[in-house]
Amino acid sequence: MASTSTGLNIHQLSEKEVKKAAVASNPSEDADVEIGKKDVVPVEFGEVKDLRRGLHQRHIQMISLAGTIGTGLFLSSGSALAHGGPAGAFIGYTIMGVLVSGVIISIAELSALVPLSGGAIRHAEYFVDPALSFAYGWNYVYSCLVSVPAEIVAAAVIVEFWISLNNAIWISVFGVILFASNIFFVRIYGELEFFFATLKIMLVVGMNIMALIITCGGGPDHVRYGFKFWHDPGPFVQYLNYPGSLGRFMGFWYVFSNAAYAYSGIENISIAASETKAPRRNIPKAAKRIFWRVVLFYVISIFMVTLLVPSSDPALLSSTGTASESPFVIAAKNAKISAVPSIINFVVLTSAWSSGNSTMLSGSRVMFAIAHEGHAPKFLTRTSRWGIPYIAITIMGIFIALGYMTLNTSASTVFTWLQDLISASTMVGWIIISIVYLRMYYAMKKQGISRDELPWKGPFQPFAAWMSLISFTIILLTSGYRVFLHGHWDTETFISCYLDIGIIFALYFGYKFAKKTNIIPLSEIPVRRFIDIAKQHPDPPESPKKGWQKLNLLWS
Repeated sequence: MASTSTGLNIHQLSEKEVKKAAVASNPSEDADVEIGKKDVVPVEFGEVKDLRRGLHQRHIQMISLAGTIGTGLFLSSGSALAHGGPAGAFIGYTIMGVLVSGVIISIAELSALVPLSGGAIRHAEYFVDPALSFAYGWNYVYSCLVSVPAEIVAAAVIVEFWISLNNAIWISVFGVILFASNIFFVRIYGELEFFFATLKIMLVVGMNIMALIITCGGGPDHVRYGFKFWHDPGPFVQYLNYPGSLGRFMGFWYVFSNAAYAYSGIENISIAASETKAPRRNIPKAAKRIFWRVVLFYVISIFMVTLLVPSSDPALLSSTGTASESPFVIAAKNAKISAVPSIINFVVLTSAWSSGNSTMLSGSRVMFAIAHEGHAPKFLTRTSRWGIPYIAITIMGIFIALGYMTLNTSASTVFTWLQDLISASTMVGWIIISIVYLRMYYAMKKQGISRDELPWKGPFQPFAAWMSLISFTIILLTSGYRVFLHGHWDTETFISCYLDIGIIFALYFGYKFAKKTNIIPLSEIPVRRFIDIAKQHPDPPESPKKGWQKLNLLWS
């Protein structure tokens, strides 16, 4: 048998131990949290956990939406339009949506079988190599530790749209609220994210309706735009002024990195799997709907923007950090609609804070997860009587103080570098998820196990995972292609695009050599044991829909 050299190995458990471990059953989906009596995560995998399942189906469904809608759509999409042109932006976001859907299908199938905190970070321990779990886990934690203060600073900058005060005030206020929302019941986090996701959906639907009306000539200026800006200045942009088809292709390729940032976090539906009610049913249910939500909220929105704003509009690259650089705001201003900027800025503000809230939960759960696998100090596994890993959350909260670095000019430059390093880690994570899934898939083939035995069998596999793995590897390796062009070298761009590749390899091989771990042979990956556990502990039956819930398309 393969040895992980850390923690308790699931494939070393006896049937007696598994039965003894499974001492808690899933409560009904509508049950309220009652401390110490129910909603305690079943001890199904040989580890004692005190996390409680406080996230209901509507929470996990709407959290999956919140992960796909954020500042990337509201603000950064303008950069994609400016560099790629209307056709480049539309095609780029559409292709990236398809590629990301492959990752979501993969992580949902893994999490339905093994619903552990930390998602693919835990799965890598059992399906690939403990060294990969260590590397991915710490790489993810490092990304979160920098992301949380970055989002808080972004929220502080957005407030300047209305009022100018010392940013330290807003960093402190938003930071305290962020910490408070995470340190208590996970249900509080779920309700907040549910509310913010609802706001985002309302804004996106409203903006698209506004865009359609303006396009058809219903705005105050009564100008019918149609496909005017697809013809002038044209469907593509000559990126970096390179002539001909090469310049247009380079602009189109730029959109992929921009879109990757916009879609980042979409895989987080699995991070809190241990705290999700009926995870084997609800996580796949959220995943199955993500493709259509991507089409509805991203692809259609990007398409409508291309009809309203020319790629040559200088406001697209204003880099203010507020709603003034949003292509939707630019369209509203061009059409002489004055009320829209403040509305969009408010929702962008909630998006920035919501992103920090989600990142803090993800980072703390990953700390908890890697500590359980022996890849971090054991004190990180301590939980409060509310089932919250309070020490991990406290450490995440301490790093909010990094946001104060932006108050100093020189430190702000360093902090900007740290923020840029995060962008590559998103695609590194998607690549690892694809690798972990493919290892499970081929382990099942090797062991003669049918995928029909899985709690949920994702469609288009293994083609979806292979597509995502190959595509994201190419995009990651070429994301900084600009610096290799004559006269365009930029050290910051090179570091932000490629340093994370060095970090993940250093963590992986460093741990591998230190702990002498081995890649688990396909024949020894414990898929059968996980399937047996899933069959012994099925999710409770789903409550029947009542009344208006039958018409609910968002989280039903």
